[in-house]
Amino acid sequence: MLRIGQGYDLHRVTPGRPLRLGGITIPAPFGLDGHSDADVLLHAVIDAMLGSMALGDIGGWFPDTDPQWLGVDSRVLLQTVLDDPRMAAWHLVNLDCTIIAEHPKLAPWRSPIQQSLAAQFGVPPECISIKAKTNEGVDAVGSGEAIAAWAVLLATNNPTP
Repeated sequence: MLRIGQGYDLHRVTPGRPLRLGGITIPAPFGLDGHSDADVLLHAVIDAMLGSMALGDIGGWFPDTDPQWLGVDSRVLLQTVLDDPRMAAWHLVNLDCTIIAEHPKLAPWRSPIQQSLAAQFGVPPECISIKAKTNEGVDAVGSGEAIAAWAVLLATNNPTP
């Protein structure tokens, strides 16, 4: 059996916070605004995972009204979902991610993000695709006010896909 999930997230840019994308801290004069570390890519990945299993969304699992998630590393959120017993029989086939940001340039960070996600999922890096795009100066993302991410995930309950 196969399951497909799609996730999306967007966070406003804010000074004074580290920029975290895919579990990696990226040098930038700003970070993202959010209750946790605001790792927009991991949030999209989590939503893709939850969507693939029809288990709700990240806001339902980790509400921004719950102080236990304040400032938490989003890798902890991802691991919490991965450790849920309902995920035990499922294996990642591939994960395709797109980060949309005007700044900073993300090409040098694609491989470290890919490696970080592959390690967390326990799959070869070839199962993870990381793409970086701009919005060509259009809308809040294009004007540098926000960063967005999309993720599409394919999972199987066959241990040798």
